[in-house]
Amino acid sequence: MHFQWYPGHMSKAKRVMQEDMKLIDVVIELVDARIPLSSKNPDINQIAGNKSRVILLNKYDLSDDVQNQKWKEYFESQGYIAALVNSKKGDGIRKVNDAVITACKAKIERDRKRGILNRPLRAMVVGIPNVGKSTFINSISGKASAKTGNKPGVTKGKQWIKLNKSIELLDTPGILWPKFEDQRVGLHLALIGSIRDDILNSYSMSLDLISFLTTYYKGALTERYGITESEDAVENLAAIAKKRACLLKGGELDLEKASGFLVDDFRNAKLGKVTLEFPPETESEAQGEENDNSISE
Repeated sequence: MHFQWYPGHMSKAKRVMQEDMKLIDVVIELVDARIPLSSKNPDINQIAGNKSRVILLNKYDLSDDVQNQKWKEYFESQGYIAALVNSKKGDGIRKVNDAVITACKAKIERDRKRGILNRPLRAMVVGIPNVGKSTFINSISGKASAKTGNKPGVTKGKQWIKLNKSIELLDTPGILWPKFEDQRVGLHLALIGSIRDDILNSYSMSLDLISFLTTYYKGALTERYGITESEDAVENLAAIAKKRACLLKGGELDLEKASGFLVDDFRNAKLGKVTLEFPPETESEAQGEENDNSISE
């Protein structure tokens, strides 16, 4: 599968974000804990410049507990303040205030020396579509201050949200980047729902997911669907279709329908807690060899 998707409104959102950056003290970036690198927009590094940075691994309840901790340690080793959050349930949200203050420690000290006290820190919340920014903002602010939805592109405009006396948040629309140099990034984004389902090939996507699961999460398909796992992804998908009675007229297996079931089950963690990519320093440990650190091509 090949992905190259960059709607015009995202180009505009990027320009607005660049203009607003001069108002900002710290950038809070949400990534999806199931695909921390693929859901981390590389454009943000250029846009943020030397601003303080906080990385929130959101939806950590859907991803592998062991990999969650490894990813947190990885981002901390890269100079970020990192935290695990589950915006939907509010887990980890209280730690965000402390993370912002820690990230801005040098600025707070500079202000203090200049006699500037109690000036609110201004934070920009960024993230790709469908990573959970609006849900995060609603959770941390304690009210429905930002629209939420389960489709990419729900957040349309710009809004400031007074969090408390110390921190103000600037919400931004989710943006992707113009081209995915590594097509696996597009696959990862498609699997978590950051790219619209109507432009995808769900059959190919499900075969890649099956190959990954049978390599790194053996038994997940057996536990969920009661099938005997095979080394052949098509055979596994056919077995799932048979178990779920996904049939076309004449009794032929409906593999497209079975693909939809599989992807939905992954997105809702019904296949267990799954992380699709591993931190660079642990990829050989996770895969047993020097290899690509994510879902198979």
